[in-house]
Amino acid sequence: MLPPATLKRKSSLPVWVSIAWRVLAVLGLLSLAVGVHWIERDGLKDTADGHVSFLDILYFTSISVTTTGYGDIVPVSNSARMFDAFVVTPIRVFVVLLFLGTAYNFVLKRTWDKWRMAVIQRTLSGHIIVAGYGTTGSETVDELIARGTDPGHIVVIDTSESNLAGAKACGCIVLQGDATRDQILKDVRIESAESLIVCAGRDDTSILITLTARHLAPAIPISVIVRNEDNELPARAAGATTVVNPVSFAGLLLASSCQGPHLSEYLMDLASFHGEVELSERPVRGEEVGKPLAAIQTGLGLRIYRNGVAHGHKAPEAAALMAGDQIVEIITG
Repeated sequence: MLPPATLKRKSSLPVWVSIAWRVLAVLGLLSLAVGVHWIERDGLKDTADGHVSFLDILYFTSISVTTTGYGDIVPVSNSARMFDAFVVTPIRVFVVLLFLGTAYNFVLKRTWDKWRMAVIQRTLSGHIIVAGYGTTGSETVDELIARGTDPGHIVVIDTSESNLAGAKACGCIVLQGDATRDQILKDVRIESAESLIVCAGRDDTSILITLTARHLAPAIPISVIVRNEDNELPARAAGATTVVNPVSFAGLLLASSCQGPHLSEYLMDLASFHGEVELSERPVRGEEVGKPLAAIQTGLGLRIYRNGVAHGHKAPEAAALMAGDQIVEIITG
């Protein structure tokens, strides 16, 4: 199983603001130490000239916080020593942690994320990309996993960190970003993917993702969900291989329920892996070539697709299967 990718997110604060508050925090702590040392300057001893000036205070504070300690200025009173022990030492630790945190966020973490992404990208091939992990996208991923797809071969793209957390919990590879952008689709190696499923939540966004994906991967199968019937044609024009309209499908179920209380239930069984029967599509096998569709042994043959054209089980073309045919059949669970 491929390791899940590190979640990418853009900070709500600009980089300069994030760095600035760290610098201000350090300066504030140093100012506190300088102020107290100045007030308690009588507890310090300068071995060079015996006089502790404000510049000496700045110098002593800087070497104390940085643990340099040349010994030319030393605390001699109990109060000065106690302040150095219980206040300057925590300041020293906090300042170091601030600098380490800044280095981690802006250097180490980014380098680590880029290296991790590169490792995952090198192993991505034959995977399924799901653009959008809302209600439909999450149900799609669940169905794919139920049908036997390795979660490590599913890559989920979404702009929501909470949505991606759910996909990551399923074992999927996740990437936070806008799937309408070329670079995001290139990052998930769309050119070597098995298929793309687009369920962005908005028809215009889904169509734009489809258009971008088709430009980058001319041969990839793309399945798109649209909620407005008027957008089915634009989705196909953008390059979608399959367009699904849940409103139309719901209408079919409702109409079927008027003719029999069990028809809609059976249709749902066909569509879901968890039903007692399953609708399946597969290429014709070598031993089936030349035989009629009704003679297949794997299930009940419903339809064949030959050169992209559908033929029902009663059509003359179904009387003799040919190499390259796609068979749509019902199999029992």
